[in-house]
Amino acid sequence: MHLKVLTVLAAVGTAMAQRPANMSICDFYTTALLEENTAANQYTLLTLVVNTAVIGNYTMPNVGIAVPGILAPGMYEGTEVNLLPYFNGGLASSNRGGSAGVAINFLDDGGAVPKLLTHLYQYFGVLLGCSLEGTGDSFPAYSGQGSQYRVHKFMNLSPAEVGYFITQVGLSAASFGVATEDVTAVGQALASLFNYRCAPPTTVVPSQGPQLQAICIEDTCPLSENATCASYERSTEPLVANATLAMGEGMNGTSTTNASATVSSMSTPAPTQLMAAGARFAVRGSLSLAVAVVLGTALMACVAL
Repeated sequence: MHLKVLTVLAAVGTAMAQRPANMSICDFYTTALLEENTAANQYTLLTLVVNTAVIGNYTMPNVGIAVPGILAPGMYEGTEVNLLPYFNGGLASSNRGGSAGVAINFLDDGGAVPKLLTHLYQYFGVLLGCSLEGTGDSFPAYSGQGSQYRVHKFMNLSPAEVGYFITQVGLSAASFGVATEDVTAVGQALASLFNYRCAPPTTVVPSQGPQLQAICIEDTCPLSENATCASYERSTEPLVANATLAMGEGMNGTSTTNASATVSSMSTPAPTQLMAAGARFAVRGSLSLAVAVVLGTALMACVAL
């Protein structure tokens, strides 16, 4: 089945039919790329798109669009962006319910990796309108935090950082042949949800109701037209937990480090961490060995640049 996916995706191009207005992005591209619109296939589609957005894709299957990936340093509208320290334990930026952020190495071989990925697949399934999400074990309903502000509150993300993240999601979708108008729609949806400081509560997952969703909360982020700043706490730069892995990001000070960021994993050079994480991302995303090889090769190309 998954070897067939490679063949189908490799042949995708501009000839893909236009999506009907009454069909969601998820349902349409699951059918177009994987032929049968099943819960399992929808989950596979989300796995491909999310994994590529995270680690990048420099080889097939794609339609010739390079995706640097969220974990790779890059530029957004002339501003340098490096999101890796939020994932490798370099910064005390993860929210675990306390009054300050903690450092978690999501690239380490710990329980945080599959949980993070599972929630990403499920969350984007909601955003892209996967009609079969939550109908069975093949594609469980989203079970993560309802407020993305709560998840990201200790990161103090800037417009360039959020913009770079959204761009990688769009590039990932485009690399699998998603039409420009649909990529634009996804980007606009993500920007309206996450990119406006002090945005009022918004419902993303119907069962969770209205929640604070803004993740661009730094002072330079654009202010929402219906700003409710009293609902948000004052944002500050995350503290440096490991100066080497922080790569110049964050501010120096005393921080609390999560136990999963062990001495051995924290001292691993970033490229080595990335290559190991790429293989785990692919395998834990329920992809075949062939897809794992594709993603692993893409990641190594990313690190080599």
